[in-house]
Amino acid sequence: MNLPNLVTLSRIPLMLIVVALLAYDPFSGAHLAALLIFLFAALTDWLDGWLARRMGQTSDFGKFMDALSDKILVLGMFVSLLALDKGNELAEWALFPVLLILSREFLITGLRLAAAAQGVILAAERAGKIKTVLQLCCLTLFLAKLALEHDSPVLFPKASVLYQNEIASFSEWISVGAVVALVAATIITVTSGIGYMWRHGNLFFGEKTG
Repeated sequence: MNLPNLVTLSRIPLMLIVVALLAYDPFSGAHLAALLIFLFAALTDWLDGWLARRMGQTSDFGKFMDALSDKILVLGMFVSLLALDKGNELAEWALFPVLLILSREFLITGLRLAAAAQGVILAAERAGKIKTVLQLCCLTLFLAKLALEHDSPVLFPKASVLYQNEIASFSEWISVGAVVALVAATIITVTSGIGYMWRHGNLFFGEKTG
């Protein structure tokens, strides 16, 4: 197991740590810590590829696990936020977009597994990378909102009182940004999934689709 692959796989335990911090809130500033750890986990999506190219350690396993680790990180966070009811606006309206994202990601993962069984490795495409960035941005904004609302009164009590209205307004703008990012991510996720199936569906159906 080389260093780039270890960095790739680190996204999975990092996601579990973030979820644990959100679920149990074990100390003051836990939501801020969750945000920072998630940002580091998201950064590893770039870092592992950079290390692999720099060290000459690119591999089919690394390409496959990079895409799979992205999905585990993103889907784990979306499902956890819904299950924990962290932010009513997410739990109230985001179920359908999240289900669309879940469906697409499981379908494409199944396609990649079918391809791997035939000795073909399907690396992430440009549209897939864009949708991953949008998904990560959306989750970052939701986590930032939680950190602002839960931790600022504890970590910065005086500032929270003095700038209460400004903080509330900023929190609302963060919510708007998160909603826009989720809608954009859902659209690109679905359209890129359809395109992916069109180009590689022969691996499922045994005939050329385009």
